[in-house]
Amino acid sequence: MHRSNVALVLIAGFALASAAPKVPAFKYDGGWPKLPLPNAWTFEGITGLTVDKDDVVWVLERPGDFDNDPIFRRAEVTENYASLNPPTALCCKKPPAVLAFDQAGNLAHSWDPEAQNGLHLILADKAGNIWIGTDTMRKYTRDGKLLATIQRAPEPVGQIKPGQYPGDAPMVIGGIEGGEFFESARELFITDNYLRGRVLVFDMDTLKFKRGWGAYGKPLKDIAVTQNFKYSPGVAPPAEFAAHLTLSVSNDGFVYAADRGADRVQVFSKDGKFVREFTVAPETLDRGSTGGLTFSRPDQTFIYISDIMNNVVWIVNRADGKTLGHFGFFGHAGGGFHWLHMVAADSKGNVYTGEVDTGKRVQRFVVQR
Repeated sequence: MHRSNVALVLIAGFALASAAPKVPAFKYDGGWPKLPLPNAWTFEGITGLTVDKDDVVWVLERPGDFDNDPIFRRAEVTENYASLNPPTALCCKKPPAVLAFDQAGNLAHSWDPEAQNGLHLILADKAGNIWIGTDTMRKYTRDGKLLATIQRAPEPVGQIKPGQYPGDAPMVIGGIEGGEFFESARELFITDNYLRGRVLVFDMDTLKFKRGWGAYGKPLKDIAVTQNFKYSPGVAPPAEFAAHLTLSVSNDGFVYAADRGADRVQVFSKDGKFVREFTVAPETLDRGSTGGLTFSRPDQTFIYISDIMNNVVWIVNRADGKTLGHFGFFGHAGGGFHWLHMVAADSKGNVYTGEVDTGKRVQRFVVQR
């Protein structure tokens, strides 16, 4: 091929062809996972989703949604019949917070973590350990034995006021929203929702704090205590993260932070240097468009972003941040979404999703070659 037709661009530290890559297509897999769940369990709101090195899909859910209706904020009365005394129907009973499924859809693991206050992240490292984010990060065996805990502020989540701790406090202060490993450097990157979002980096082995930053790579100590920002299209983006910050780390060591409250993704070097930002469905209001994010596998050409408002998975070209398409639709039918919250991918390129509110399910979408 002539050199003029193979122009390469170098963006965020990696070279990719300037021509837009072929957008993948996905087909909803109605046979995964195998249902109904055992023990008359339900799925509750899915707040964490990851795929381990063996392509086992780990699901984190909020068992508390079984007790309290997520819409009317009252005691649940429509799915707890088998839990009553005496039971009034065959289903249902409260599930454990952690469920793991193999590629055939069989339930392989189920257990409850040490703490369930603010369940919002589940990760699996290459050694087979499972890490769960709540009021801090805790490390477990794949069978649920607690191994280690990252230090956090002594006050419970929700009882800490803005400015009570300095932005550069070297511990978790609020609650965990997102995170990922960069195992070649033995580092764990997480987002703490204190001051609307801080990126914090910890040593995977010692659990010691190493560094962190805010929006645009701002030093932690310089994060503003207060911010009066209301997102709308065309308004200049805020200098701080807006709300609901999640992240993932690419194989080449770049950190992608999804700031849902501002419909944007910011890209950083692993040391916190700001590289660029891009928007996704910037006309989206309310809860915002950029929720969870993961990369296509194995090549990481694309970023898949779960959108809780538009209820689709956006497909973004990692090279230039341009949105190339989406899949899914609003609805409770298979392949649709209601309050789409989490997204993950396996080694074969298949995509998994999780929903909250009354969506309460996990789905698989098989990549079409």
